[in-house]
Amino acid sequence: MHSALWNYTHIQLTTADTPIGVSSKDVVWTYRKTTLFRYRSTQRKHPVPILLTFALINRPDIFDLRPGNSFVEFLLEEGYDVFLVDWGYADEEDADTGLDDYVMEYIPRAIREVRRASGAREISLIGWCIGAALTGMYLALNPDAPVRNWVPLTMPYDVTGSTYETLLNTEALDLDWLEDRASYLPGVYVDTVNKMLKPVPNFLGTPWRLYTSVEDGTADKTAYQSMAKWVADNPNFPMRAFRQWVTWMYRENRLARGRMRLRGRKVDLAKIQQSILVVTASKDHIAPRDGTLPVFDVLTSPDTEHLDGVGGHIGLMAGSRARGTIWPRINDWLEPRSQHDRPE
Repeated sequence: MHSALWNYTHIQLTTADTPIGVSSKDVVWTYRKTTLFRYRSTQRKHPVPILLTFALINRPDIFDLRPGNSFVEFLLEEGYDVFLVDWGYADEEDADTGLDDYVMEYIPRAIREVRRASGAREISLIGWCIGAALTGMYLALNPDAPVRNWVPLTMPYDVTGSTYETLLNTEALDLDWLEDRASYLPGVYVDTVNKMLKPVPNFLGTPWRLYTSVEDGTADKTAYQSMAKWVADNPNFPMRAFRQWVTWMYRENRLARGRMRLRGRKVDLAKIQQSILVVTASKDHIAPRDGTLPVFDVLTSPDTEHLDGVGGHIGLMAGSRARGTIWPRINDWLEPRSQHDRPE
């Protein structure tokens, strides 16, 4: 028991030293806190490059968690030219940054730089969680965008009855009070709230499973530490964007009700005509599958498919089974749509 306790403690205390997001990459472009990276590769064979976008909470390193369990690594091995937009760490000067800024300035500028660096006419957009919603809003406002394929991963859409709707649609969360007193919502608060959605599994179950796996000799130190480090790294949420996200998405459900407007322009997802692969997770409690599927009632693109995977909001794409299950299926859909000629 003493040996197991010592090893368990050592794993916990050294988690912060674990390297994540280590695939070789170069800076292509920066704008305020945002950075566009291009991953180094000698195996590029698909003419249509990929731009990865993540949420405004947590870090995009989840796309490149660790060697052997990295979606970026997988895409590079499959011959894609891979770019990633990193929103960075917000601070006081970002208090006025809103969803409209990300959708109407940051994303189109990143796409411009991807095309410039790659020489490609069109790109593929893969967005995860909030990143999926933001890229969807961008495409809805720019139906002629130089984007061939859109892959929204676990995208919140219709939040009716969701856990987040219940949590955020309460007078206890006074957005006026917050905006008057803070430039951003500290990342640690977001992390705490997310963990409180499942307090027993997060605060008791995870450490207990680690301890018992150490005790019986089955602990995967690298896998645990890389995920634990990523989970603990929470950038601040710019206050204007946070207020808009909570109000428009979870209090007013604007996207699903067709009432989302950015700078006076209506966000109409029916205008998106790119090839679309909507990816959902069967055990997702952040963006439940039943809240994403109604988007098919709105989408009008003639090339729209649904890919449903087993797992949670993060585990679907970053869990130990992702490389052998969900990633190959995304590639099977994306590869024929990433050539010079569009598939018939």
